[in-house]
Amino acid sequence: MKAQPEIVKNATTEEKIKEAARRVFTTKGYAATRTRDIAEESGYNLALINYYFRSKEKLFDIIMLEHLQLFIHSIKDIVDNQSTSLQEKIEILIGHYIDMLIKNPEIPLFVLNELNANPAKLIEKLGFNQIENDNVYLVKQWKELAGAKKTLTINPMHIVMNVLSMTIFPFVASPLLRDRAGISQEEFNKLMEERKKLIPKWILGIIMTTT
Repeated sequence: MKAQPEIVKNATTEEKIKEAARRVFTTKGYAATRTRDIAEESGYNLALINYYFRSKEKLFDIIMLEHLQLFIHSIKDIVDNQSTSLQEKIEILIGHYIDMLIKNPEIPLFVLNELNANPAKLIEKLGFNQIENDNVYLVKQWKELAGAKKTLTINPMHIVMNVLSMTIFPFVASPLLRDRAGISQEEFNKLMEERKKLIPKWILGIIMTTT
């Protein structure tokens, strides 16, 4: 019997499959997506997709990690920008978070699952361990503000937690919120667009009331 020729992995093919998977995951969501859907979108057969990525889960993990890594690099550029004020940084950060989550609503659950499974591994993959807080310009701005306003005693971690919870939790709870409120995905996204302006005001309000 003649041996089957070995398949050689091709970077272009791999990227085309990932691009197709991104489109399908974004349109249908992770749960509703089948590997067959990705095959049809990419134009490649199931066997080839499984050869490159082994499973839908593995492919999804790769795509989510890539999205998060790109997002984290852009966030670092924002917080290290010496030409923007602390207020401007908060506004830009929240806008970036919401834009990313509208395009990738599966990310919060992916991160929660990864954090529960192996938090150290996720932190290492995302490069958090390469960021030194004292070298982040946003932290320096906070310390300068605290020094100028001697009554500013709030721990900056409260601001970080509020930014994350106010932006991320609505996406985690989106199915419940949309079902209970009887709103569509488009209406939910419109609410999140409104939060781009509201959340910075709430955060800055907290800062000012603790000075």
